[in-house]
Amino acid sequence: MTEELEQYEETIKIRHHFGFGPKHKEEFRTHLNEAVFVPIVQKTVERLGWDIVYCDEVSVEVKRRNDSDRWTEKITISYDHHNVIVQSVSLGSEIWDTGRNSKRVRLFIYAFKQMEQEYDTEALAELEEETNRKNNWDDYEIPESLPQPTSYKKPNFYIPLIGGIVTALLLGYAIAFLSVEAIYIFGIYEFVVAIIMVSILNYLIKFGNYTDFGKLKFLLIGMIVLTYTSCQYFEYHIITNKQSWISIDFFDFMKLRIEQGLTIESIDTGTIGLIISWIFQLGITYIIALLRLINNLSVYQLERIPPEVADFTFYHLVKGKTEEQVRAELACMGWGDEQLQDEVFESIGAIQSVKEINRMD
Repeated sequence: MTEELEQYEETIKIRHHFGFGPKHKEEFRTHLNEAVFVPIVQKTVERLGWDIVYCDEVSVEVKRRNDSDRWTEKITISYDHHNVIVQSVSLGSEIWDTGRNSKRVRLFIYAFKQMEQEYDTEALAELEEETNRKNNWDDYEIPESLPQPTSYKKPNFYIPLIGGIVTALLLGYAIAFLSVEAIYIFGIYEFVVAIIMVSILNYLIKFGNYTDFGKLKFLLIGMIVLTYTSCQYFEYHIITNKQSWISIDFFDFMKLRIEQGLTIESIDTGTIGLIISWIFQLGITYIIALLRLINNLSVYQLERIPPEVADFTFYHLVKGKTEEQVRAELACMGWGDEQLQDEVFESIGAIQSVKEINRMD
């Protein structure tokens, strides 16, 4: 951010907002047409030092980082027939924004109007032409050759399947041991389990070169259920081995546990509380693990394809060629194997997946 903008930021009259995800919105008029609006917004955001996470023909979404390098606000700028709508929403769990959202909105509007004044009619025409050429990939030069596939590995679902089962059982035992011998900290354990589970699954995905998200998602669900189910079974064995005088089978053990319910700091929540805690346990682990799985899978799909090949493919798609025609173009460049071509298309889809993850609040 420029020194002038920093000085102006200090003078902004803020407005406080309360609520779950407090927000602030303002509107103003602009003489810019739709073709140059987004480029001007992008240049404004760059000057402010914010991060662009998404843009289309009429809107831009950005996020602002604080000094701790954590996203604190999401700012959306939209265009509607020369009317500009700017909205800032707090990220995280705060219910009072201390005026930060109004400050981001008003700072952007000031910076945008400054940028707008720097472009006369001729400069705007040049920017529009430049933007059209960029969007249409008119400056892209088709290479004479592409990097060739270095190795080919047939996708193998059994590797993540078997590895996932083993991982779930090991995690189940670890949780059971810590719960009996130490203490169970709700929320922390679920977070750690999700991180470990997906980290190992990420390695298994690469080793098996398997990227079918549908099956991997069901595998993840199965791993989570197996982890916490086996945890109950391992707890049963740990407790009965420590207390040798206890003679009870696993089903009677679970019956007693359910009847006893859940007690939190002398507060007896009963059977309902225990069941709700199990539901939250599964849900929290699944949400955290699923988001990390999508991100890791997308990164792997991008890593295994050279960027030159992805750019070559995307160029032909932008130019309106069908999938069959693009596959033919890839074959002419040494990428004739159908599985390899599928991986190229997956890499292009992964780019969109990463953008959607970044857009999430």
